[in-house]
Amino acid sequence: MPPRSRRKRLPAGTRRLIAARAARSVGQGALVVDFTLYLHALGWSGVTIGAVLSGALFLAAVLTLVSGPVSDRFGRRRFLLAYEYSQILAALAALLSARPEILIPAAVIGGFGRGAGGGAGPFAPVEQAWLAAPLPPHARSRVYSLNLAVGFFGMAAGALLAALPDLLTAGPPPATAFRPLFALVLLGAFGAIVSLGGAEDPPPPPATPRAAARRDPVVRAENARLLRLVAINALNGTGIGLVGPLIAYWFLLRFHAGPAAIAPVMALAFAVTAAAALAGGWISTHWGVVRAVVGMRLAGLLLLVLLPLAPDFRLAAALYVLRAALNLGTAGARQALNMGLVRPQRRGLAASLASVSMQIPRALGPAAAGALFQGGWLALPFLLAAGFQGAYVYFYQKVFSDYDPTTARGRRRAGHDVT
Repeated sequence: MPPRSRRKRLPAGTRRLIAARAARSVGQGALVVDFTLYLHALGWSGVTIGAVLSGALFLAAVLTLVSGPVSDRFGRRRFLLAYEYSQILAALAALLSARPEILIPAAVIGGFGRGAGGGAGPFAPVEQAWLAAPLPPHARSRVYSLNLAVGFFGMAAGALLAALPDLLTAGPPPATAFRPLFALVLLGAFGAIVSLGGAEDPPPPPATPRAAARRDPVVRAENARLLRLVAINALNGTGIGLVGPLIAYWFLLRFHAGPAAIAPVMALAFAVTAAAALAGGWISTHWGVVRAVVGMRLAGLLLLVLLPLAPDFRLAAALYVLRAALNLGTAGARQALNMGLVRPQRRGLAASLASVSMQIPRALGPAAAGALFQGGWLALPFLLAAGFQGAYVYFYQKVFSDYDPTTARGRRRAGHDVT
């Protein structure tokens, strides 16, 4: 039997993928805090800000739908490298100009302000499928949770840097004070390219011919599971879109807080979320993925309802930190479950459908929430989001309890023991 340390050592390619996530996460964390504040400093309205974020999410959804299945056939590396090069171009454009005709396309292509836990934006399904390739089923929840935690620790560091525009200027920071933060995206993309260059891209598994696939009962069973996943994830995505992308803007409108106040809160939220992701990996391994997801998300749902009712910034900040940790801490476990719903040759498809089924409804949220905020309805988006996320938790438990990859029953119900 190999020594304990060797059994737990991650494959080299897995370590490089996690390193790439760490590199890109810092810039993402900074822009989650400051991008909407930057647009506000430029004089953009709430409706316009929400529309830009929605446009970025719609483009990401389209690319996500295509990238996962295509990468199943042609390999993963080229898609992730294309993403990093697009980040370089978008960051350079945003560094050089604040003109709307330049900044809007850069924001849509770069996905600025949306936050992805350090993930590869619309190509996150490719990243997930690549990460799963060398891992046995029982290890995926732990490794996906570790990958998520690394990304959120990086975002915490970036969120702290987002306080600099406020700290280095007297009074409210001008728009020009925010622009140097786009250099973090640029540097992160270069670091990710270096990490990905040495990661082994395993050859894609053989695809099942389409005619045979239509007759294959295993494929039909997988398709039924994926259809349920799409429907349930749409509820989650709608709830996320109504609150998540505009939370820093909400703090500004509700409590008149600037970057110096918001940045430490967001940094703490990301750091606690990283710890929650590690805990979620442990909990899901010992208690089961579905029980971990349902328990943590129910607690987060209660905090979501209380958040807009908080009378002061400190209480709202505390509720936000705890709620973010409970919600996002389960993402690694949920990704592990998604990868176990299908065989290896369809993991890119599964990851794409899981992602795009959240992104499309999520893309509607910022535009709707921005309009509500502009009209003075600062609590309503939170309450609407709570309704959608409550429905998500109910159906997730009802549908996926029998497909938990940490249980023998779940693997038997799936019809195969995915390796």
